[in-house]
Amino acid sequence: MEYDMLLLRFGEIILKGRNRSRFEKVAHNHVKALLHPYPRAEIMKEYGRIYIALNGEPLAPIVAAMKNVFGVTSISPIRVTPSRLEDIIPAAVHFVKELGVGPGTRFKVSARRVWKPFPHSTHEMNKLVSGPILNACPELHVDVHDPELELRVEIREQGTYLFSEVIPGAGGFPLGTNGKAMLLLSGGIDSPVAGWSALRRGLEIECVHFHSYPFTSKKAEQKVIDLATVLAGFAGSIKMHLVPFTDIQTKLAKSGQENLTITLMRRSMLRIATKLAERNGALALVTGDSLGQVASQTLSSMNAIGRVTDLPLLRPLVMTDKVDIIAMAQQIGTYDLSILPYEDCCTLFVPKSPATNPNLHVLESVERSLEDLDEMIQKAVEDTETIVIRPGRSIVRREAGEDPVVQENWF
Repeated sequence: MEYDMLLLRFGEIILKGRNRSRFEKVAHNHVKALLHPYPRAEIMKEYGRIYIALNGEPLAPIVAAMKNVFGVTSISPIRVTPSRLEDIIPAAVHFVKELGVGPGTRFKVSARRVWKPFPHSTHEMNKLVSGPILNACPELHVDVHDPELELRVEIREQGTYLFSEVIPGAGGFPLGTNGKAMLLLSGGIDSPVAGWSALRRGLEIECVHFHSYPFTSKKAEQKVIDLATVLAGFAGSIKMHLVPFTDIQTKLAKSGQENLTITLMRRSMLRIATKLAERNGALALVTGDSLGQVASQTLSSMNAIGRVTDLPLLRPLVMTDKVDIIAMAQQIGTYDLSILPYEDCCTLFVPKSPATNPNLHVLESVERSLEDLDEMIQKAVEDTETIVIRPGRSIVRREAGEDPVVQENWF
């Protein structure tokens, strides 16, 4: 079936009162950015809605792109016909016939007269439109309470909109309307899902990834860049900080406290991420922690690790089962990348018996005994490489201390 427009509906932003117009503007800009490859498409904004006139652009890829717009709860393809009764009725009959409904399909017409000078009321239009449809499609069965097919007819001055399909959108809040946070992104399953969850709640995110050359390979780094590229498909672009962690990780592994290595390592990661957050104006850290999943994610471990930062630690998946996290990863398109067999620094130097109930005083004592640890953390921050990832376009790469260089990278 051919359509003329798309209707995008907003959800939770209705609750935001005076902030609503700002949130809608952000969503409008996100839609505009995603429509860049489709120059003939036009955006029309209305209170609580956005309309996209396709003007000959393909429907399916635009719908797929719009499903990534946070704040949009649903999408409906629309056919437009002149707002005259003699045009509306045959267009509605043809529309329903093209849907290919089966025998016994429960059916309802829901008319809405937005253009008040139109000579027929909403109640009249429900009858005037449904009658000819039922004559043309006798297999339909009227059910106004629980219809399988609900034909919506919106009568406007510029035209009447016919639609029935409601495609779920991403929901949540428009991108960046709730501030900025730093996502600790590994190559695993959990952290990309946590990043998507943060984006969905209106956070702008920058990714922090810790690598340990030569123990980790370039393939491991590319895997994480590919994961960030998937997230960039929802955000438009994402800044990613690549932190050299080899020296710190090696020093911690030689501290003589094997069972505390993972806990010490994660405390150092949070210290570095906090410094990067302060440099980049982020107000929180986001992790993929899920309570009890591994030794470093027991309540005691998370408490000991989180003590090193004053920033809020956001853990979107903390109460989520692994099976549900995997399902979310598959849904957003990160799962197949996450299971690629390339090690990251989190899988190195894993002790046989990691502590599940680490003592905070012992941790602090070990860190004090490593006299140059603070200097190493600061050096890691200074040597961090930053890239900006835009899906399908380019990476803007900045080596530590150098000016940005644009490189074309197609993913």
